[in-house]
Amino acid sequence: MNAPTLTLLLPLAGAILIALSGRHPNLREAVTLVTATALFAVVLSLYPQVAAGARPEALLVETIPGVPLALSVEPLGMLFALVASFLWIVTSVYAIGYMRAHGQHHQTRFYACFAIALMSSMGIAFADNMFTLFVFYELLTISTYPLVTHAGTEQAKRAGRVYLGLLLGTSLAFQLVAILWTWSLTGTLDFVPGGIFQDQVPTTTLGILFALYIFGIGKAALMPFHRWLPAAMVAPTPVSALLHAVAVVKAGVFAILKVSVYLFGIDLLTETGIGQWIMYVAAFTILAGSLVALRQDNLKRRLAYSTISQLSYIVLGTMLANAAGIIGAGLHIVMHAFGKITLFFCAGAIMVATHKTKVSQLHGIGRTMPITSFAFLIGALCVIGLPPFGAMWSKWYLALGAVESEQLILVGVLMVSTLLNVAYLMPIPIQAFFAASKENDQSGDGQKYVCDGEDEHSADWDTEIKEAPTLCVAALSISALGCFLLFLFPEPFYWLIVQVV
Repeated sequence: MNAPTLTLLLPLAGAILIALSGRHPNLREAVTLVTATALFAVVLSLYPQVAAGARPEALLVETIPGVPLALSVEPLGMLFALVASFLWIVTSVYAIGYMRAHGQHHQTRFYACFAIALMSSMGIAFADNMFTLFVFYELLTISTYPLVTHAGTEQAKRAGRVYLGLLLGTSLAFQLVAILWTWSLTGTLDFVPGGIFQDQVPTTTLGILFALYIFGIGKAALMPFHRWLPAAMVAPTPVSALLHAVAVVKAGVFAILKVSVYLFGIDLLTETGIGQWIMYVAAFTILAGSLVALRQDNLKRRLAYSTISQLSYIVLGTMLANAAGIIGAGLHIVMHAFGKITLFFCAGAIMVATHKTKVSQLHGIGRTMPITSFAFLIGALCVIGLPPFGAMWSKWYLALGAVESEQLILVGVLMVSTLLNVAYLMPIPIQAFFAASKENDQSGDGQKYVCDGEDEHSADWDTEIKEAPTLCVAALSISALGCFLLFLFPEPFYWLIVQVV
């Protein structure tokens, strides 16, 4: 059995063992950690081969002639798989501390669905053709639905309907149509360097087809198909952290990147200009998402709208269709993943330790939760793109790509967006460390607050607050350290992307 196949079988076997060990929490969580670690080890073992130019393959099922369910490990998929598999380990550590501290119900179902979601992510990462990517893309949506609705409240069920409605709706109405149309035009759905479309396909047809793909990949959260992401914040924080900061949303922008590079081709996008208007849709989403984030007092919702904005950096870089833009887009998948997962980890840790969910309640919290607050500062600086943190490199290449394309208005968008990042992220650590703590809730109304369906507690300030459970603090410390290490050592990811461009 080869390594690409193992990347699917390991998490699937893990999900089955998790389900069987549900009555023994320690065993269930050990299975989760062992499975996550084994998956990362297998993915990591593929890196030297891919970096050397090899493309390990595996045929899963021959459906109809010319359209197999098959895997092929290429550089972009290697990049996505490395990030998702490593952060599954970190998130599993965090989830154990978080779920136990919260006394969450249905934990066995939670961990099992998590494993299936990671299997789906590996299928997306290593998809050899658009049919395979579509199958695992839909499986990812379905497997994460129980995680989004985990709380079981009416709010969670309503959010789940929005989640399924938008993601399945865009897939079936746009993406599936695009896939069938591509097959009718070319007779293939394979991912091929340089693209599969011949010169005889009219530019107008290519433009419509490209738009169907871009908006059919709803997980990229381009406006107006973005509402599922803030709605999904009702999920427990480990879900928000990995699936809505890494696996689900990154699966969306990764799919756009893969379609652009391997179905249409960078040269075709440059010659026809079919991605130009989508570039400006991405620019609008970048600014609009940031402006909406500014107005959110709920911390997780602020981070959710920040994610909507940051995802469109990757779409914008892809639509620039030049080497610097593609490098920036690929690097931002990695850099934003580490920065944003750190922020979500911190939000969950604050909620577990203090029951606070709103930005206006966090005055002085840095003196009682210094590790968490400092990690939040690091994650914020990474997302903003300041040195010495990883996202500086991705934003540098995105700006360079915009300059090379003579899209100076997009350079302005990136600059304004960065200032907006500062405006909605930096007040949180500043007030945490420098503002006086409040004895009572900011609103002074004495009401109870609900943390997106997770828990319900009094908003009174507890002066004896301590850090969250040790496993939560360990996980957010690791991801914060990753933000710094990616600034020092971006080369492993950079050289993968360079193979593509």
